[in-house]
Amino acid sequence: MTEDIGKEFLRKTMYGNLPQSDQDKGLPQPPLTLGPEPGQTLFDLPAPAEVRVPPLDLREAIERRRTLREYADRPLSLGELSYLLWCTQGVHEITSRPATRRTVPSAGARHAFETYLLINRVEGLKPGLYRYIAVDHKLGVVNLSDGVADQVAAACLDQKHIKSSAVLFIWVAVAYRMLWRYPMRGYRYLFMDAGHVCQNLYLAAESIGCGVCAIGAYSDQALNSVLGVDGEEQFAIYAATVGKRG
Repeated sequence: MTEDIGKEFLRKTMYGNLPQSDQDKGLPQPPLTLGPEPGQTLFDLPAPAEVRVPPLDLREAIERRRTLREYADRPLSLGELSYLLWCTQGVHEITSRPATRRTVPSAGARHAFETYLLINRVEGLKPGLYRYIAVDHKLGVVNLSDGVADQVAAACLDQKHIKSSAVLFIWVAVAYRMLWRYPMRGYRYLFMDAGHVCQNLYLAAESIGCGVCAIGAYSDQALNSVLGVDGEEQFAIYAATVGKRG
């Protein structure tokens, strides 16, 4: 009888079963982030310190938080989008190690995610697919063609809130950024880190009158394809819709 793949994964990623890491072998560290593509159109985001957000007690945010799938038609401001990006993947500094210190925890400060955004309703931005350039706090255009929202929605099993949201956050794992230090066990940490990031999004959204719905139901192959990633070295790991409360 074939062993359950989940149990096999847990066994093979136990510490006693791990090979020597590429870090321990002295192999070069992969880049901390993916920079802009040559010739990619970039948009500046408001500086996080300049974005004014109504104060909200942490306990109140936690108690108030609910998953939301129905959104008002009002757009997010560019400042609000900047705030959400900063709260989920913002870079405080690059250390001499080198590593990025960010607004969310990550195993070994590896921070293996790139944030893609399906923009539906954000003031000052044309609808389409973008990527957050975290170190520079900018947005880079990925795909503004007609129908890209339909492709993303289809990849997410046609869940209606994909297109009715103001923004869909999609986190893509750059696997070797984590595996360089933590061989196969690094896959565990990728999924843990995704939870840290999405929880920050839920709580930050509360302070600007928005709701969030985390999404794990999608066709991996279809979503990776529309994002332009290979599905092995880079792959979609989690997603979440965001929109204004009614």
